[in-house]
Amino acid sequence: MIGLHRVPDLWRRCDVTVRDSPLALLLAVASFLPGLQSAGTQVGDMPLRPYDALAVVAVALQSLPLAVRRRWPAVCLILVSLGFALDQLRGYHALAGTGLPIALMSAGAHLERHRRVIVVLLSVAYVPLAVALDRPGGPERPEGFVLFYLALVLAWGMGAWLRSTRAAEAELRRHVAEATRTAERTRIARELHDVVTHHVTAMVVQSEAARYLTAVPDRLDETLSAVTDTGRRAIADLRHLLDLLNPGHDTDVRTPSVGELHTLVEQTRQAGQPVEFTEEGRPAESAGSAEFVTYRVVQEALTNALKYAHGSRTVVRVRYGRKEISVEVSTDGSGARRDSPGGSGRGLAGLRERVDALGGEFSADRPTGGGFVVRARVPAGSPS
Repeated sequence: MIGLHRVPDLWRRCDVTVRDSPLALLLAVASFLPGLQSAGTQVGDMPLRPYDALAVVAVALQSLPLAVRRRWPAVCLILVSLGFALDQLRGYHALAGTGLPIALMSAGAHLERHRRVIVVLLSVAYVPLAVALDRPGGPERPEGFVLFYLALVLAWGMGAWLRSTRAAEAELRRHVAEATRTAERTRIARELHDVVTHHVTAMVVQSEAARYLTAVPDRLDETLSAVTDTGRRAIADLRHLLDLLNPGHDTDVRTPSVGELHTLVEQTRQAGQPVEFTEEGRPAESAGSAEFVTYRVVQEALTNALKYAHGSRTVVRVRYGRKEISVEVSTDGSGARRDSPGGSGRGLAGLRERVDALGGEFSADRPTGGGFVVRARVPAGSPS
């Protein structure tokens, strides 16, 4: 047995014609109720006529086409208009005449093609109808026909407004979806750059160093082991990043924090880079994204040290304040080499965007004496 809570969902899944049919049937049935006969719209001063066979046709034309008012709005509007003209000329004034503004509103909202043609044809057709309904000596004045026409224009205008509103909402959703996809691609590209560049740079440097250690087997074995460990870490990190692309993955993707800075520094030392690492203070409990950004700043700076200043003295200082984390990574440039792996500059640009997103400050400078200095101030913790 279907639960009552599922009925609205099942109704929404029905074809649009099925969902529009109840109103059409209700209007048709109500038009034949004794108390509601001749209780509809009256334009002009045609004498009231009792229902006959043509009244059934007029009621059917004005009500039943409303079942297709969203699927075939033009067909619906034309049939309802013909039924309304027959109803007024014969003087039935059936309640089904209410279907005309409904059909106009639906056409204004859902009609896709030939909108202007439909409007012009109906406006032109209204003129002979008004002339036929304007009996000589009758109490109806021209202003009444104009007012009724304006009411019909209003119904069409309401439908057109709904159409434009839906179009604007659809365009907004498209822009939001596109911006979301772009942001996600940018985020994944940054992560791939940070992880792949760091590990691969370390492997390249370690492999190059191994060529000069063939006469020292112990150090050669140690260097090759470091290359293997770096490759394994790269594979593990790439697997975590690939989880971002898997919609069925139901676990959190690991993000590094400042607690892993010691491991990062040690990996860089194993690649042959002399690194001095100092920390001051303790991270705030609510540092959150600040720790992740701090880690990426240090990682990218050490990667650049391996690329452009391999073997030079590198100093990493991290200070944890109550409201911010300060980072400074510098090299003296004494070991810089010309055959270092090239870079695209994407890493530093990505760091600047990360830090700016948290309201911090970032700079990367090259002192006159050589080397480089990377500084970042990353807001963290809760303001007092």
